[in-house]
Amino acid sequence: MIDLRSDTVTRPTAAMLDAMMTAPLGDDVWGDDPTVNAFQAALAQQAGKEAALLFPSGTQSNLVALMAHCERGDEYIVGQSAHTYRYEGGGAAVLGSIQPQPIENDEDGSLPLEKISAAVKADDFHFARTRLLALENTIGGKVLPAAYIQQATDLARQHGLSTHLDGARLFNAVVATERSLKQLCQPFDSVSLCFSKGLGTPMGSALVGSQGLIDKARRLRKMVGGGMRQSGIIAAACQHALDHHVSDLVHDHRRAARLAEGLSALPGVEVTSQATNMVFVRFPDTHVQPLATWLKEHGILIELLYATRLVVHRDISDADIDEVIAVMQRYFECQ
Repeated sequence: MIDLRSDTVTRPTAAMLDAMMTAPLGDDVWGDDPTVNAFQAALAQQAGKEAALLFPSGTQSNLVALMAHCERGDEYIVGQSAHTYRYEGGGAAVLGSIQPQPIENDEDGSLPLEKISAAVKADDFHFARTRLLALENTIGGKVLPAAYIQQATDLARQHGLSTHLDGARLFNAVVATERSLKQLCQPFDSVSLCFSKGLGTPMGSALVGSQGLIDKARRLRKMVGGGMRQSGIIAAACQHALDHHVSDLVHDHRRAARLAEGLSALPGVEVTSQATNMVFVRFPDTHVQPLATWLKEHGILIELLYATRLVVHRDISDADIDEVIAVMQRYFECQ
């Protein structure tokens, strides 16, 4: 199957599997898994932060970050379209007793600065205490402009807020902007980084930040069930991806642009957005479900949950992109 549902469907390469199988292991709950410790140290250095902590998933990494920044009854400012607000099961509210204050995202994924300021609550016992600004980069495949990020994080600090970045696809932003991971992490107090999307690991995310924040996060990770034992097998996959797969993301971006170009030539089809590795498409309403069925019958999977989003990843080739365009062309020729 040509699977365009998400970049989470990637499979580990033979070299990654070999790294996992040969990694020296310990018990990470005791803090003595050498592969985990080496990966966390290397990632922290590359991100320009004091420390890093391995997690099984980005959802858990984000949750623990929010809980590390906020106490019960506190509030975090977040975008309506942000993963931490929209797609993580309400974990911050349910498990952290943290109130989200959502703001509608602008078209480019940013949160208007004036709306951030307006959302900060006064220091009054009637209100939840505003403690944190959470942004996401990339969001909907789009890279947040560096100047905007600096303005938003500066504004947050003027209001006494901490800052967190959901960087699930921050490596796509690294490649797209040709800036370093350290540069993109620098404005934030904490950043969650995911390795199981475009970088192709079977699982694994990490939180980076100050040593104090990571110490607190380690306790919270245990509380929410994230303490793992011989997790060096995960860390080895993440380290391999960090060393070998980041530069490959440029091919995903190139192929996504080629896919967008091919789809935009189809009758009645509107490509609403293409940035980095994601293509958002609007098909005529009467064709959405029949087209999805047609594609599946021809060995192509798409997901309609996020409107119609096609995601290119490392397991998609140039030939696959050509095949997707050709199959869609045949569908519309039959209508």
